[in-house]
Amino acid sequence: MTDLIVKSGVKEALADHPVSADFYEAVNDEVGELLTDAAERAEANDRKTVEPRDL
Repeated sequence: MTDLIVKSGVKEALADHPVSADFYEAVNDEVGELLTDAAERAEANDRKTVEPRDL
Protein backbone atom coordinates (compact mmCIF):
# COMPACT_ATOMS: atom_id res chain seq x y z
CA MET A 1 0.00 0.00 0.00
CA THR A 2 1.08 3.56 -0.61
CA ASP A 3 2.37 5.57 2.33
CA LEU A 4 -0.59 7.66 3.44
CA ILE A 5 1.07 9.36 6.37
CA VAL A 6 4.06 11.62 6.80
CA LYS A 7 6.35 10.17 9.46
CA SER A 8 7.72 13.56 10.45
CA GLY A 9 4.16 14.78 11.05
CA VAL A 10 3.42 11.81 13.29
CA LYS A 11 6.68 12.39 15.18
CA GLU A 12 5.79 16.05 15.66
CA ALA A 13 2.28 15.22 16.88
CA LEU A 14 3.73 12.76 19.39
CA ALA A 15 6.77 14.85 20.29
CA ASP A 16 6.49 14.02 23.99
CA HIS A 17 6.48 10.26 23.36
CA PRO A 18 8.91 7.82 21.78
CA VAL A 19 7.51 6.17 18.65
CA SER A 20 8.41 2.62 17.65
CA ALA A 21 9.34 1.94 14.04
CA ASP A 22 6.37 -0.37 13.44
CA PHE A 23 3.91 2.25 14.75
CA TYR A 24 4.03 4.12 11.43
CA GLU A 25 2.92 1.07 9.46
CA ALA A 26 0.05 0.50 11.89
CA VAL A 27 -1.08 4.14 11.57
CA ASN A 28 -0.80 3.92 7.79
CA ASP A 29 -2.98 0.77 7.79
CA GLU A 30 -5.60 2.47 9.99
CA VAL A 31 -5.74 5.49 7.69
CA GLY A 32 -6.12 3.16 4.70
CA GLU A 33 -9.08 1.45 6.34
CA LEU A 34 -10.63 4.82 7.19
CA LEU A 35 -10.35 5.94 3.57
CA THR A 36 -11.79 2.67 2.25
CA ASP A 37 -14.74 2.95 4.64
CA ALA A 38 -15.33 6.58 3.63
CA ALA A 39 -15.34 5.67 -0.07
CA GLU A 40 -17.79 2.83 0.55
CA ARG A 41 -20.10 5.16 2.49
CA ALA A 42 -20.05 7.70 -0.35
CA GLU A 43 -20.90 4.98 -2.87
CA ALA A 44 -23.68 3.65 -0.63
CA ASN A 45 -25.17 7.14 -0.71
CA ASP A 46 -24.98 7.27 -4.52
CA ARG A 47 -22.09 9.76 -4.56
CA LYS A 48 -18.70 9.59 -6.20
CA THR A 49 -17.34 12.46 -4.14
CA VAL A 50 -16.04 11.49 -0.70
CA GLU A 51 -16.99 14.15 1.83
CA PRO A 52 -16.12 14.78 5.50
CA ARG A 53 -19.45 13.31 6.55
CA ASP A 54 -18.25 9.96 5.17
CA LEU A 55 -15.72 9.71 7.95
